[in-house]
Amino acid sequence: MAAASSHSRWAVPGHHVTARALPTPRSATVGRCAHAPALPGLCTRSLLPLPVSPPPPGPNHGDTGGADPGRAPRDPRPGCWLLRCPVAGVCVTCLTLHRGGQACDAWGSENMVVDRIFSGIQPTGTPHLGNYLGAIQNWVNLQEEYSSVLYSIMDMHSLTMPKEPALLRQNILDTTAAILACGIDPKKCFLFRQSLVPEHAELAWILGCITNVPRLLRLPQWKMKRASQSNGGTVGLLTYPVLQAADILLYKSTHVPVGEDQVLHLELAQDIAQHFNKKYGEFFPVPKAILSTTKKIKSLRDPTVKMSKSDTQKLATVNIVDSPDEIVLKFRKAVTDFTSEVTYDPANRPGVSNLVSIHSAVSGLSIEEVLHQSVGLDTAHYKMVVAESVIQKFAPIRNEIKKLQEDKSHLIQVLEAGAEKAKELATPIYQEIRRLVGFQ
Repeated sequence: MAAASSHSRWAVPGHHVTARALPTPRSATVGRCAHAPALPGLCTRSLLPLPVSPPPPGPNHGDTGGADPGRAPRDPRPGCWLLRCPVAGVCVTCLTLHRGGQACDAWGSENMVVDRIFSGIQPTGTPHLGNYLGAIQNWVNLQEEYSSVLYSIMDMHSLTMPKEPALLRQNILDTTAAILACGIDPKKCFLFRQSLVPEHAELAWILGCITNVPRLLRLPQWKMKRASQSNGGTVGLLTYPVLQAADILLYKSTHVPVGEDQVLHLELAQDIAQHFNKKYGEFFPVPKAILSTTKKIKSLRDPTVKMSKSDTQKLATVNIVDSPDEIVLKFRKAVTDFTSEVTYDPANRPGVSNLVSIHSAVSGLSIEEVLHQSVGLDTAHYKMVVAESVIQKFAPIRNEIKKLQEDKSHLIQVLEAGAEKAKELATPIYQEIRRLVGFQ
């Protein structure tokens, strides 16, 4: 089979890709699928040009051609082939990432639903303890459990609250360094910056045109955040839940890890998907929530509210880059009560219960195991036990963050490469959306 030339263009409706003069791995092959014959001969994971002619079928449907490296695996259904390279493969029918070039075991109809995870984080700089335990730690686990996972740095969402451009640029890099240091692996997921994939904003406009304003006005985050803006709230602040829906639906995501405070926004995305399907025909899967099993981490100074980076009390929030001395000080000053025994009773003893939740989450022990280990300790000594657990958890992460922050070009490259892969996944889906609504 002939390799793609270094200056060839592939005819993908509404999208042209120019191949770069990169070496083609000998074992890299691309098959053509009856459902998507016009997809480019480019591996969407390694971004290497691949041969573009399908190999002849073997004598049996499952035959891979023996030792012939130029033969792609074939599905039992005639006409379906797998886009492959030694780095990874993407099934051209279901658009699922298959690591190591493994064949797809989920062939089916054009309307098959593939389990796909999507989640995002706003670039507020280095995350705090609540971000890590409530979201990032779960992300690390999900990238191991699912074959199709997308994580996005939500820089467009961050504009809903005023920020200096220089600070935003730095926060994007710091957030990227932090989540990489926490264990997110770009080889196991698509990690990208939201604004580098313009289809997010374009789909948000389409979805906004089928979303009722009264529904947005009832969302509690709009009511809460508009109070902090002197102009009574912006259009972006009102409509960002629609952009969230577009973020999810653009990739036909089926599952979204969310915290308790984002459940209503996911319900909006579900309703928008159903409304679109009713209007234009079944297209979007209705995404389901994956709720974190970690209890919501509360402020160390006011355990009735969640831990937040915007908290004006410096001792309220533990950041993952805090020094051991800073962590000890913050836990020593943590608000508890006048009872010295360590118990778990969020309703009546929120301060101590918050410490127990943190200890459980960072140690991997259950609440019951933590309480058993803490028998005989008063709350003053227990605070230091929790502080030491957090210090041990964050020490290697903090060191890795510092190393990554010294190489900004690497962080930028990771986000740009991830955006290219995300765009390859989004393009055929968005082109079909354009056709459904009448744009083409």
